Amino acid sequence: MFKKIIAALLIIIAIYWSYSALIPNYSSNPDVPETSFSTDRALSHLKAITKKPHYVGALEHENVRNYIIKTLQGLGLETEIQEEYSFTDWGTLTKPKNILARIKGSDNSKALLLLTHYDSNPHSSLGASDAGSGVVTILEGLRAFLSENKAPKNDIIILITDAEELGLNGADIFVNKHRWAKDVGLALNFEARGSGGPSYMLIETNGGNSKLINGFIEANPEYPVANSLAYSIYKMLPNDTDLTRFREDGDIDGFNFAFIDDHYDYHTALDNYERLDRNTLEHQGSYLMPLLHYFSNANLNNLKSDEDSVYFNMPLFKTVSYPFSWILPMLILAILIFMALVFYGIKKRTLDSKQMAVAFLPGIAAVIINGLVGYFGWKLLLVIYPQYAEILHGFTYNGHLYIWAFALFSIAVCMWLYNKVYKPENTASLVVPPLFLWLVICGVIAFKLQGASFFIIPLYFGLISLFVLVRQKHPNIILMAFLLFPALMILSPFIKMFPVGLGLKMLVATTLLVSLIFSLCISVFGFSRFKNRWAYVLFVASLGFFIAAHIQSDFNEERPKPNSLVYLMDADKESAIWATYDTMLDDWTKTYLTDKPDQPQLLNKTTFSSKYETGFTFTKKANIKPLKSPYVDKQKDTVIDNVRHVKLFISPQRYVNRLEFFADSTNQFLSFNINGLDVEKQKGKTSVFAERKSNRLFGYYVADDNHLELNFTVPASQKTVIQFYEASFDMMDNALFQVPKRPKTMIPKPFILNDAVIIKKTITIE
Repeated sequence: MFKKIIAALLIIIAIYWSYSALIPNYSSNPDVPETSFSTDRALSHLKAITKKPHYVGALEHENVRNYIIKTLQGLGLETEIQEEYSFTDWGTLTKPKNILARIKGSDNSKALLLLTHYDSNPHSSLGASDAGSGVVTILEGLRAFLSENKAPKNDIIILITDAEELGLNGADIFVNKHRWAKDVGLALNFEARGSGGPSYMLIETNGGNSKLINGFIEANPEYPVANSLAYSIYKMLPNDTDLTRFREDGDIDGFNFAFIDDHYDYHTALDNYERLDRNTLEHQGSYLMPLLHYFSNANLNNLKSDEDSVYFNMPLFKTVSYPFSWILPMLILAILIFMALVFYGIKKRTLDSKQMAVAFLPGIAAVIINGLVGYFGWKLLLVIYPQYAEILHGFTYNGHLYIWAFALFSIAVCMWLYNKVYKPENTASLVVPPLFLWLVICGVIAFKLQGASFFIIPLYFGLISLFVLVRQKHPNIILMAFLLFPALMILSPFIKMFPVGLGLKMLVATTLLVSLIFSLCISVFGFSRFKNRWAYVLFVASLGFFIAAHIQSDFNEERPKPNSLVYLMDADKESAIWATYDTMLDDWTKTYLTDKPDQPQLLNKTTFSSKYETGFTFTKKANIKPLKSPYVDKQKDTVIDNVRHVKLFISPQRYVNRLEFFADSTNQFLSFNINGLDVEKQKGKTSVFAERKSNRLFGYYVADDNHLELNFTVPASQKTVIQFYEASFDMMDNALFQVPKRPKTMIPKPFILNDAVIIKKTITIE
């Protein structure tokens, strides 16, 4: 019994270690040497640049830019500003102002680029994590690096881009228009998609990753969190960073370093100085310094490779990698070993074919039951707690409690099911079906998701466990627990990573992964005759976490409700409405939308949608306010050879932040020029905006110039109707509206146009 308790404790230790080894522990230390990265010094910068939202066009935007420039100049660096119009494939036009500096190296070789962005997301985010953390990591890392007074071999280019949040516009103009872009051999990009947790390393490359991952391993960061599965998933998602432009437009390789936990803070007013996890900032620094030292002196002229590597992190071993070419041989070898062990065990009579067949039942049942619980459980919770739908990115304030609840419930189900087939001395037979299932999974992975091929490492240790069980009817259970360490330390972090990174809709990944990991642990738990008792204890513990999540399911000052309100005036019809994106109205929004709001009718086809495909949910008629309508001047309208040439001058007559343009998706634009910038046609297309999914043409975020000159051509026979909406983010401060401040239990909803005063106007050309 004592050895079984020790074995259980070892399993708990392995799981804890798998998480604790991911990230350093921050402790304030004023005595950090000048040549070392200091999180405290980085925090002093962060406090200065996160006082107010600093999105493109905001008054604070210039203050933050000036602070960064002054800090770089204080390090003895000469800075420059790159500024020009950019139109990206996000359909966004703006004029970013990139901050650039360069440290000269001793060799005439490719340069190392340090990259992040300084704009915050419009309109309420303070941008402490995204990407103030990246800015201060680079500023403090440069200070420490320069304090050593050692000249690097490679030039080091510092690029702090603008308008990343709007459409990667700053990266666009650097990669495609700046003279230094051709010099870059490798980029290190620091990003965030939450306010805490470990920072994941994700590679960006058009080719193989083997040389990049080898360089990363040689640089030897202390707390690497990197695996080829995470990048395989990242490439499938519609989430881009500045490095996307470098890879797609410049064929420049790079590393992303991004943290994703506490996702509920992402792009909200809660992304502030106080809520940024200090351990996370320390983690970013622990990446930058060794990589800066290594790659500033490494050969960056040829990082391209035709080979890919499977890689993963693990305590003690840090980052482990091997080539894709090993995947199939390792799978075949595992199959052969498995077959040999089963044959050997049956021959030795330590494996029983009937018991092996019966042992398939609990494993399959656990996967089915837990899979259904994970998939439908979250859907049921959304019905019980409809307020969760207000958090558009899908990770609630009590999200971590739900991960615990579903994980413990899944373990309890596994314990209960496997107890049904418990017999003294049948553990060896119980181990065979899970290993067969893992072989099938690894076989599918080898052909469909090669980045996850490191899942075969736990399988190999499972085969070693089977070998021990076949050889010994009463093996040392502590040894069996140690053989589980690779599986637990490699796989356990994914239990949390999937729902944290992809939203709680991915709790099904948690429940399935727990079931699969538990199946490998049968080599230890199979010897326990008290699995039923453990199941009941775990069911109760799971219920406890569900209760704790219920207690924290409401909104309050610590967990404020995201809500939205805009005022939209139709200058053509001389009418106005209040509108919201919320599914549940609250006392603040009901002041304008009432208890009986109207439906938005056709508005969503032509007005602002969100990143998560949500549009206006409710509207209510509003009083007309004395707002100045935009000035529109048709300066040219000429037909030449059945082509109509049109020039429009549009000038808002008030301070605005954003203009959005729409035209029926059947309208054809043969060419389009905005403020002197040609909108390029897609390859193989004869017109601009040829493959629109909606009526949207483009959006313009005002930086300096609030006017637009549109030069475009259309078929002469076409009736062209352009609707545009000009929006200012000043509803809360506009004296015409006198909208009261939100209670402390509410914050502006992110990912949408919010707290805005909007004017709609139509231009008809026929």
